[in-house]
Amino acid sequence: MTLAFFSDVHGNLPALEAVLADIDHRRPDTVYCLGDLVGYAPWPNEVIDAVRRRGIATIAGNYDQGIGLGSDNCGCAYKTDLDRVLGAQSIAYTNAAVGEAERRYLRYLPKHLRLTFQDEPCPLDLLLVHGSPRRINEYLFEDRPEASFRRVLEDAGADVLLFGHTHKPFHRALPAGPLRYRHALNVGSVGKPKDGDPRAAYLLLHLDAHTTLAEPAGLRAELVRVPYDVERAARAVEASPLPNEYADMLRRAY
Repeated sequence: MTLAFFSDVHGNLPALEAVLADIDHRRPDTVYCLGDLVGYAPWPNEVIDAVRRRGIATIAGNYDQGIGLGSDNCGCAYKTDLDRVLGAQSIAYTNAAVGEAERRYLRYLPKHLRLTFQDEPCPLDLLLVHGSPRRINEYLFEDRPEASFRRVLEDAGADVLLFGHTHKPFHRALPAGPLRYRHALNVGSVGKPKDGDPRAAYLLLHLDAHTTLAEPAGLRAELVRVPYDVERAARAVEASPLPNEYADMLRRAY
């Protein structure tokens, strides 16, 4: 069985269309979205509608939660005064652009989703969150101390934690006792990568007869990078009331 996971589209329709086309080509058994459909790019309604039309199981991101509630706070951790000014422009634009049906959809998205495999390929609990099991907007970075990361997964009762929010993909296997490992998987970002690679990102998780929690390499995850028309998206940002800085972020993936 192959499961596909994507996150952090952030209103970038060209990137989402490219990822969905790649998913169609690869034909995974099921597809999940880990949130943040909107914000920073000018297609919030179109992105929501594309996900809804396909019936993709989706959880809320912090930006979805803010727009769903009609709030001027997206729960984002901006580092500088300029970032905060730009962020305020983005959420104001998105609140004005999103339709009422789309806002209602965002408001009622679940915050977590758990997948439990009892027998095959092995007993396995997957927990899908946006930021972390504790807070929708908590950042779980790859360099988090091992003991702290392991405690997050243990407290959540998750063998495998899948999340986004940082826009930086990674896979960490964490020791959880004799011959047992837990896994933390950041699936990256479709519409706003921040790892220096402007291509859209999503994750394929392959569960088969070789899947095991007894060794660190026992869970096979495949990060997929998909080229898309970055310049089309960047020019659309520049043609909108959104700050032009967000176009540069798409081009340079930071």
